[in-house]
Amino acid sequence: MTQQHPITPPPELVQEWVNSLECPENWGPKVSWIAARAAQWGADQELEACCALMDDWGLDGEDLMECRRPKPPSLKEQALEALERFSVHAHAYADEMMADFDLISRALEQLDD
Repeated sequence: MTQQHPITPPPELVQEWVNSLECPENWGPKVSWIAARAAQWGADQELEACCALMDDWGLDGEDLMECRRPKPPSLKEQALEALERFSVHAHAYADEMMADFDLISRALEQLDD
């Protein structure tokens, strides 16, 4: 799978489904992929219905959507957080510091000259 959606069935449950197949060696990856997509689709449908109901009640369904499907921080926001860690000496390990250097470098590379 590519990037995993935050709503997927647990791997143990998917493995249980795969084991219940007659030919798990041929179907395993396909079942995992379909199960993940089905869980995502079902959760997205329920969330959209809840947001629509909130809107009908005069509440802001978009607030619920933002809480349940938060957008990841932008590269700029991540880089600013990394700079903050440098200013408070929050790096316990060298690999954490190198990851922050890499993050800041990627953010700077996106800037126009």
